[in-house]
Amino acid sequence: MPELPEVEVIRRGIVSRLEGQRVAAVTVRNSHMRWPVPPDLGQTLVGLVIGKVMRRGKYLLFDCVRGTLIVHLGMSGSLRLLPATAITAPQKHDHVDLAFENGMILRFRDPRRFGALLWSSTDVTCHKLLAQLGPEPLTEAFNGNLLYKKTRRRSASIKEVLMNSRIVVGVGNIYANEALFQAGINPTTAAGRLGLSRCAKLTRAVKDTLNLAIEAGGSTLRDFVGSDGNPGCFQQRYLVYGRTGQSCRKCGTNIKQIRQGQRSSFYCPHCQR
Repeated sequence: MPELPEVEVIRRGIVSRLEGQRVAAVTVRNSHMRWPVPPDLGQTLVGLVIGKVMRRGKYLLFDCVRGTLIVHLGMSGSLRLLPATAITAPQKHDHVDLAFENGMILRFRDPRRFGALLWSSTDVTCHKLLAQLGPEPLTEAFNGNLLYKKTRRRSASIKEVLMNSRIVVGVGNIYANEALFQAGINPTTAAGRLGLSRCAKLTRAVKDTLNLAIEAGGSTLRDFVGSDGNPGCFQQRYLVYGRTGQSCRKCGTNIKQIRQGQRSSFYCPHCQR
């Protein structure tokens, strides 16, 4: 599933090419996504100018002054920005095209159809998908003091807390595993047992991990590609994720795998306490 770094990679790839551009046409080939594409999306968008392209957690937000287009990539979605000279015929899973007056096309592809394109005509921060989201992990709002406060009296594991979007938004499974390794914290540790110093260390590790992943173009495990069609390469740098039975890159101990909340967790039993 595309996580925060992958969504941010896409945002950075399209922001300078789409901001200020006017929508000329919308083609919806398949509206049956996780939430149906609004039947009047084309009528709503045509003629509007993209003001800003933003990200909130794993959601891309296209501000059009009169409202906001909300895009979620789901489990297998991607957005490709195609110049007029390189536009190819749509394939089976190319469900929606946004054409712009400058000849560019933004193409939404989603083989598993768990993604979404939705429209909000009011304050997008109040939309039901966004209203309860926690702070962005790459901002100053997410820090050791906040994590310490949010984890008091919590018996849930720190791995599960990191993936709770009401506490911090967008830290998916891959990057939670990697950040916990960087911070030297066992994923099964009860969140309430972490002291302030370890909370601070973990928030720094989350930020460092996410920034490194963004710089590497994100992770491509199956479907993800950036807006230019290129895969990410952060998966080549994983320290624990997906490395069950392999030697820890720091101490040589074999990496272990367990299940937590129906997700796989990977950790080094020596380095993470």
